[in-house]
Amino acid sequence: MIRSIIIDDEPNSVEALHEMLNRYCTNVQVMGTTDNIRTARDLINLHKPDLVFLDIEMPFGNAFELLNNFPAVTFEVVFVTAFDNYALNAIKFSALDYLLKPVNIKELQQAIKKAEEKIQAKNITSRIDNLLFNLKQPVNSSKRLALPTFEGLIFLDTDDFVRLEASNNYTFIFLKDKTKTVVSRPLKEFESLLDMTNFSRVHHSHIINHNFIKKYHRGRGGYVEMEDGSSIEVSTRKKEEFLAKFI
Repeated sequence: MIRSIIIDDEPNSVEALHEMLNRYCTNVQVMGTTDNIRTARDLINLHKPDLVFLDIEMPFGNAFELLNNFPAVTFEVVFVTAFDNYALNAIKFSALDYLLKPVNIKELQQAIKKAEEKIQAKNITSRIDNLLFNLKQPVNSSKRLALPTFEGLIFLDTDDFVRLEASNNYTFIFLKDKTKTVVSRPLKEFESLLDMTNFSRVHHSHIINHNFIKKYHRGRGGYVEMEDGSSIEVSTRKKEEFLAKFI
Protein backbone atom coordinates (compact mmCIF):
# COMPACT_ATOMS: atom_id res chain seq x y z
CA MET A 1 0.00 0.00 0.00
CA ILE A 2 1.04 3.57 -0.73
CA ARG A 3 0.51 5.67 2.40
CA SER A 4 -0.69 9.14 1.39
CA ILE A 5 -1.77 12.52 2.76
CA ILE A 6 -3.91 15.19 1.08
CA ILE A 7 -3.05 18.85 1.74
CA ASP A 8 -5.62 21.20 0.24
CA ASP A 9 -7.72 24.10 1.56
CA GLU A 10 -10.77 23.34 -0.61
CA PRO A 11 -13.02 20.80 1.18
CA ASN A 12 -14.81 19.79 -2.02
CA SER A 13 -11.50 19.05 -3.74
CA VAL A 14 -10.28 17.00 -0.77
CA GLU A 15 -13.51 14.99 -0.67
CA ALA A 16 -13.49 14.38 -4.44
CA LEU A 17 -9.84 13.27 -4.49
CA HIS A 18 -10.31 11.06 -1.43
CA GLU A 19 -13.33 9.38 -3.08
CA MET A 20 -11.49 8.81 -6.36
CA LEU A 21 -8.52 7.26 -4.56
CA ASN A 22 -10.79 4.93 -2.59
CA ARG A 23 -12.70 3.86 -5.69
CA TYR A 24 -10.12 3.80 -8.47
CA CYS A 25 -6.71 3.60 -6.78
CA THR A 26 -7.15 0.87 -4.20
CA ASN A 27 -3.39 0.59 -3.61
CA VAL A 28 -3.40 4.10 -2.06
CA GLN A 29 -4.36 4.61 1.58
CA VAL A 30 -5.19 8.14 2.75
CA MET A 31 -3.73 8.54 6.24
CA GLY A 32 -4.99 12.07 6.81
CA THR A 33 -5.86 15.46 5.36
CA THR A 34 -5.22 19.08 6.30
CA ASP A 35 -6.03 22.48 4.83
CA ASN A 36 -2.92 24.58 5.60
CA ILE A 37 0.85 24.32 5.75
CA ARG A 38 0.99 25.10 9.49
CA THR A 39 -0.53 21.73 10.34
CA ALA A 40 0.80 19.92 7.25
CA ARG A 41 4.33 19.47 8.56
CA ASP A 42 3.10 17.87 11.80
CA LEU A 43 0.79 15.57 9.85
CA ILE A 44 3.64 14.47 7.57
CA ASN A 45 5.97 13.86 10.52
CA LEU A 46 3.24 11.87 12.28
CA HIS A 47 2.28 9.54 9.42
CA LYS A 48 5.52 9.49 7.38
CA PRO A 49 3.66 9.08 4.08
CA ASP A 50 5.04 7.66 0.85
CA LEU A 51 3.06 10.18 -1.19
CA VAL A 52 1.63 13.67 -0.57
CA PHE A 53 -1.05 15.27 -2.73
CA LEU A 54 -0.22 18.94 -2.35
CA ASP A 55 -2.18 22.03 -3.38
CA ILE A 56 0.08 24.94 -4.33
CA GLU A 57 -1.73 27.97 -2.88
CA MET A 58 -3.08 27.61 0.67
CA PRO A 59 -3.62 29.67 3.83
CA PHE A 60 -0.46 30.74 5.71
CA GLY A 61 1.85 30.01 2.77
CA ASN A 62 2.29 27.85 -0.30
CA ALA A 63 3.46 24.35 -1.12
CA PHE A 64 7.03 25.41 -1.86
CA GLU A 65 7.43 27.04 1.55
CA LEU A 66 6.28 23.79 3.13
CA LEU A 67 8.78 21.70 1.15
CA ASN A 68 11.56 24.15 1.96
CA ASN A 69 11.00 23.44 5.66
CA PHE A 70 12.14 19.84 5.26
CA PRO A 71 15.94 19.36 5.30
CA ALA A 72 15.36 16.16 3.30
CA VAL A 73 12.07 15.31 1.60
CA THR A 74 11.38 11.59 2.04
CA PHE A 75 7.96 11.41 0.35
CA GLU A 76 6.91 11.60 -3.29
CA VAL A 77 4.84 14.67 -4.23
CA VAL A 78 1.97 15.13 -6.69
CA PHE A 79 0.90 18.77 -6.88
CA VAL A 80 -2.84 19.35 -7.29
CA THR A 81 -3.82 22.81 -8.49
CA ALA A 82 -6.33 24.83 -10.47
CA PHE A 83 -3.62 26.99 -12.04
CA ASP A 84 -1.53 26.26 -15.13
CA ASN A 85 1.27 28.77 -14.64
CA TYR A 86 4.99 29.37 -14.33
CA ALA A 87 5.25 27.19 -11.21
CA LEU A 88 4.01 24.17 -13.17
CA ASN A 89 6.84 24.58 -15.66
CA ALA A 90 9.30 24.48 -12.78
CA ILE A 91 7.57 21.32 -11.53
CA LYS A 92 7.92 19.64 -14.94
CA PHE A 93 11.59 20.67 -15.12
CA SER A 94 12.22 18.76 -11.89
CA ALA A 95 10.67 15.44 -12.98
CA LEU A 96 7.79 15.98 -10.56
CA ASP A 97 4.13 15.44 -11.33
CA TYR A 98 0.98 17.54 -11.07
CA LEU A 99 -2.76 17.24 -11.60
CA LEU A 100 -5.02 20.10 -12.67
CA LYS A 101 -8.37 20.55 -10.93
CA PRO A 102 -10.91 19.14 -11.45
CA VAL A 103 -8.88 15.94 -11.27
CA ASN A 104 -9.37 13.47 -14.11
CA ILE A 105 -9.57 9.79 -13.05
CA LYS A 106 -7.25 8.48 -15.79
CA GLU A 107 -4.70 11.20 -15.10
CA LEU A 108 -4.87 10.37 -11.39
CA GLN A 109 -4.24 6.68 -12.10
CA GLN A 110 -1.31 7.57 -14.34
CA ALA A 111 0.12 9.83 -11.63
CA ILE A 112 -0.15 7.00 -9.08
CA LYS A 113 1.61 4.60 -11.44
CA LYS A 114 4.46 7.05 -11.98
CA ALA A 115 4.62 7.78 -8.24
CA GLU A 116 5.08 4.05 -7.51
CA GLU A 117 8.12 3.94 -9.78
CA LYS A 118 9.56 7.15 -8.33
CA ILE A 119 9.09 5.98 -4.73
CA GLN A 120 11.32 3.01 -5.55
CA ALA A 121 13.95 5.28 -7.13
CA LYS A 122 14.35 7.24 -3.87
CA ASN A 123 15.61 10.45 -5.53
CA ILE A 124 12.85 12.82 -4.40
CA THR A 125 15.16 15.09 -2.35
CA SER A 126 17.29 15.99 -5.38
CA ARG A 127 14.19 16.66 -7.48
CA ILE A 128 12.64 18.91 -4.81
CA ASP A 129 15.97 20.76 -4.47
CA ASN A 130 15.96 21.28 -8.23
CA LEU A 131 12.38 22.59 -8.13
CA LEU A 132 13.19 25.11 -5.39
CA PHE A 133 16.32 26.21 -7.28
CA ASN A 134 14.37 26.83 -10.50
CA LEU A 135 11.62 28.75 -8.71
CA LYS A 136 14.23 31.25 -7.50
CA GLN A 137 15.41 31.97 -11.05
CA PRO A 138 14.00 34.86 -13.16
CA VAL A 139 11.17 33.81 -15.48
CA ASN A 140 13.20 34.01 -18.70
CA SER A 141 16.48 32.68 -17.34
CA SER A 142 18.05 29.29 -17.96
CA LYS A 143 16.62 26.40 -15.97
CA ARG A 144 18.15 23.25 -14.52
CA LEU A 145 16.39 20.25 -15.99
CA ALA A 146 16.06 16.85 -14.28
CA LEU A 147 16.47 14.12 -16.88
CA PRO A 148 16.10 10.33 -16.64
CA THR A 149 19.05 8.35 -18.03
CA PHE A 150 20.06 4.67 -17.88
CA GLU A 151 22.13 5.39 -14.77
CA GLY A 152 19.50 7.54 -13.01
CA LEU A 153 18.57 11.22 -12.91
CA ILE A 154 20.97 13.89 -14.09
CA PHE A 155 20.53 17.66 -13.78
CA LEU A 156 21.57 19.84 -16.72
CA ASP A 157 21.43 23.59 -17.40
CA THR A 158 19.37 24.24 -20.53
CA ASP A 159 21.83 26.97 -21.61
CA ASP A 160 24.38 24.19 -22.13
CA PHE A 161 22.22 22.40 -24.73
CA VAL A 162 23.63 22.82 -28.23
CA ARG A 163 21.12 20.52 -29.91
CA LEU A 164 18.81 17.58 -29.29
CA GLU A 165 18.34 14.63 -31.62
CA ALA A 166 15.52 12.06 -31.58
CA SER A 167 16.20 8.33 -31.46
CA ASN A 168 12.85 6.54 -31.24
CA ASN A 169 11.63 7.10 -27.65
CA TYR A 170 15.03 8.41 -26.57
CA THR A 171 16.76 11.75 -27.09
CA PHE A 172 20.46 12.52 -27.51
CA ILE A 173 21.40 15.85 -25.90
CA PHE A 174 24.62 17.38 -27.25
CA LEU A 175 26.24 19.80 -24.80
CA LYS A 176 28.59 22.73 -25.25
CA ASP A 177 31.44 20.82 -23.55
CA LYS A 178 31.31 18.35 -26.51
CA THR A 179 29.72 15.56 -24.45
CA LYS A 180 26.35 13.96 -25.14
CA THR A 181 23.72 12.35 -22.93
CA VAL A 182 21.05 9.80 -23.78
CA VAL A 183 17.74 10.59 -22.10
CA SER A 184 14.76 8.26 -21.88
CA ARG A 185 12.27 10.87 -23.10
CA PRO A 186 10.96 11.44 -26.64
CA LEU A 187 12.00 14.64 -28.39
CA LYS A 188 8.45 16.04 -28.43
CA GLU A 189 8.46 16.34 -24.63
CA PHE A 190 11.29 18.86 -24.81
CA GLU A 191 9.16 21.26 -26.86
CA SER A 192 6.98 21.85 -23.79
CA LEU A 193 9.97 22.05 -21.43
CA LEU A 194 12.36 24.30 -23.31
CA ASP A 195 11.93 28.01 -23.96
CA MET A 196 11.13 27.82 -27.66
CA THR A 197 12.06 31.47 -28.15
CA ASN A 198 15.67 30.32 -27.74
CA PHE A 199 15.25 26.89 -29.31
CA SER A 200 13.67 25.69 -32.56
CA ARG A 201 12.47 22.30 -33.70
CA VAL A 202 13.79 22.54 -37.25
CA HIS A 203 13.09 18.93 -38.19
CA HIS A 204 11.06 16.05 -36.76
CA SER A 205 14.36 14.67 -35.39
CA HIS A 206 16.12 17.86 -34.29
CA ILE A 207 15.81 20.77 -31.85
CA ILE A 208 18.61 23.35 -31.91
CA ASN A 209 19.72 26.14 -29.57
CA HIS A 210 19.84 29.49 -31.38
CA ASN A 211 22.87 30.56 -29.33
CA PHE A 212 25.02 27.88 -30.99
CA ILE A 213 24.05 28.48 -34.62
CA LYS A 214 27.08 29.30 -36.76
CA LYS A 215 25.38 29.72 -40.15
CA TYR A 216 22.16 29.02 -42.02
CA HIS A 217 22.58 27.69 -45.57
CA ARG A 218 19.77 28.37 -48.03
CA GLY A 219 18.00 25.61 -49.94
CA ARG A 220 14.57 24.04 -50.26
CA GLY A 221 14.55 23.78 -46.52
CA GLY A 222 18.18 24.57 -46.08
CA TYR A 223 20.41 23.43 -43.27
CA VAL A 224 22.00 24.91 -40.16
CA GLU A 225 25.68 24.71 -39.36
CA MET A 226 26.19 24.48 -35.60
CA GLU A 227 29.21 25.55 -33.56
CA ASP A 228 29.91 21.92 -32.62
CA GLY A 229 30.54 21.19 -36.32
CA SER A 230 27.25 19.42 -37.00
CA SER A 231 24.97 20.18 -39.95
CA ILE A 232 21.24 19.98 -39.21
CA GLU A 233 18.66 19.79 -41.97
CA VAL A 234 15.74 22.23 -41.79
CA SER A 235 12.52 20.65 -43.06
CA THR A 236 10.57 22.63 -45.65
CA ARG A 237 7.52 22.88 -43.41
CA LYS A 238 9.62 24.20 -40.50
CA LYS A 239 11.69 26.66 -42.55
CA GLU A 240 9.33 29.66 -42.46
CA GLU A 241 8.63 29.38 -38.72
CA PHE A 242 12.35 28.98 -37.97
CA LEU A 243 13.55 31.92 -40.05
CA ALA A 244 10.76 34.17 -38.71
CA LYS A 245 12.44 34.06 -35.29
CA PHE A 246 15.40 36.00 -36.66
CA ILE A 247 13.55 38.70 -38.59
